Amino acid sequence: MKLTVIGCGYLGATHAACMAELGHDVLGVDVDADKIARLAAGEVPFFEPGLSDLLRRNIDAGRLAFTTSYPAAAEHGSIHFIGVGTPQQARGLGADTTYVEAAVDTLVGHLRGDHLIIGKSTVPVGTAAALQARIDARTDDDTIVELAWSPEFLREGFAVEDTLRPDRLVVGTDPDAQCSAAVAVIDEIYREILETGVPFITTDWATAELVKTSANAFLATKISFINAISELCEIVGADVSTLADAIGHDNRIGRRFLNAGMGFGGGCLPKDIRAFMARADELGAHRTLGFLHEVDAINMRRRTAMVELVERVCRRELIGANIAILGAAFKPESDDVRDSPALSVAGQLALRGATVTVFDPKAADNARRMYPMLHFADSARAAVAAADVVAVTTEWAEFVHMGPDELDPLVRERVIVDGRRCLAPHIWAAAGWEYHALGGVNRSHSPARTTRVTSDDPHARARLKAI
Repeated sequence: MKLTVIGCGYLGATHAACMAELGHDVLGVDVDADKIARLAAGEVPFFEPGLSDLLRRNIDAGRLAFTTSYPAAAEHGSIHFIGVGTPQQARGLGADTTYVEAAVDTLVGHLRGDHLIIGKSTVPVGTAAALQARIDARTDDDTIVELAWSPEFLREGFAVEDTLRPDRLVVGTDPDAQCSAAVAVIDEIYREILETGVPFITTDWATAELVKTSANAFLATKISFINAISELCEIVGADVSTLADAIGHDNRIGRRFLNAGMGFGGGCLPKDIRAFMARADELGAHRTLGFLHEVDAINMRRRTAMVELVERVCRRELIGANIAILGAAFKPESDDVRDSPALSVAGQLALRGATVTVFDPKAADNARRMYPMLHFADSARAAVAAADVVAVTTEWAEFVHMGPDELDPLVRERVIVDGRRCLAPHIWAAAGWEYHALGGVNRSHSPARTTRVTSDDPHARARLKAI
């Protein structure tokens, strides 16, 4: 099938390449000429594992091309995906949908005949209905444009996998439409994926819009819940990692997203929960999502807690101390530094007078543009040179698996702060390091470990006999 993808940022470029991988003839469209030139040359403007190979393979096969021309998009085919950004408003918590509106308005101005527009962007509930009204006002009797909404559920670092092997597909259409071709068309687009048994959920516009925002709100709540519990664990000396393991065995709860630490960031969860709250307020449901204010507050509080922990364990005054920050991206396997807890911590430490040196294997260039006042190193070894404190702020594999012996001859003080609770504390302590973890003590040697005492143990038999 011939498809266009409007918007070639993180979502759009990934979607375009994956649709081409499924065998479709895809044209990516964006107003940024430099971005289009790089994509057309087979260069991904951001880091996403596996996407570069996918992009080049499908360009070489002739299934994928890029343009800045909306007329070319209108002529390419009759199915158009919208994947432009919806950032937080400059003066408010709500989502800025002007890019979506502009993309739809511009595209519709060039359409003739029957077309289907499929929205992928994360938008406030009610957006699709408003867009269909805009579309209808801009088309004549010879042009019929139907709008469907099929939200994306991509995880940065796993976007290709999540597109080609999703855990569900959701499509919302006009609940008042007497005849809709959208579901049948989308079924054909994703036929290869759906044949593997992926659930295909068809619903109305509003429900589809709410599925994405609700999912992100739930994940953010789960992360902030365990971070709230970690604050209590810090006070009483409990181990929040073991606690999370224990409650995670309950299949009603699950262990995923129960990792205490510095909290969430990136371009989705923070702005999406704020937009969700703002939209609820606009609809008169002021109390419905009030709990998300505390979810957001807990998340931001953990960044300050990390800064205060580093300052507390530093063996000299923070002013003039050397602090090594390992990690700038908001999560591993990404170069995204939008609302990054790691950079927030680094910036706050610098404002308190520390000399802060940051290393990240993929996000250094983006971080440097956002925080030019910080120092950046080309390797972890260079970052920790003469460090008074080493702080792990993004759980990249190379940081998780590094050994104390690698850093011993480089640092000034053997003090490490584990902001993601991703290190093995017994290894660092045994090597003579002072180990600290955000969220309190960390006695776990490995996640979700299970210890069983049996009657075969002579010590256990003695205890049992005594009982």
